[in-house]
Amino acid sequence: MSKTLILKPRLSEKAYALSEQRNTYVFDVPTNTNRHTVASAITDQYKVNVVSVKIANTAPKPLRAYRKRGRHVTALRAGIRKAYVTLKEGERIPLFAGTDDKAKETI
Repeated sequence: MSKTLILKPRLSEKAYALSEQRNTYVFDVPTNTNRHTVASAITDQYKVNVVSVKIANTAPKPLRAYRKRGRHVTALRAGIRKAYVTLKEGERIPLFAGTDDKAKETI
C-alpha cells in the first residue's frame, strides 16, 4: 500500500539558480517524510533519476506579540521542511519552463 506524497516546488530566485547551476531542485515536504520517500516520490512523479536528497528544517519564527487583557500573547509562523533534490546529469524537471521562455523573449 503506497501513500502518495504531495511535493510543492519552491519557486524562488535561489531555487531557480540552484536548478540552473547544480541541477538541484527545492521542494516543500511534510515534516514526517524522509530522504527515501522523497526520492521515490520524485522518481514516480517526474520520471527522473535522483542522485541525492538533502533535508533542511527551518525553525518557526515569531509572527506577532501583543497584550490581551493584561496577558502577553505570542504567535508563531510554522516552520518549513525543505528537500534539496539533485538529479542525474542531463535530466531536468520543467518547473521553470514558463519563466525561461519569457526571459529568452525579452533578451
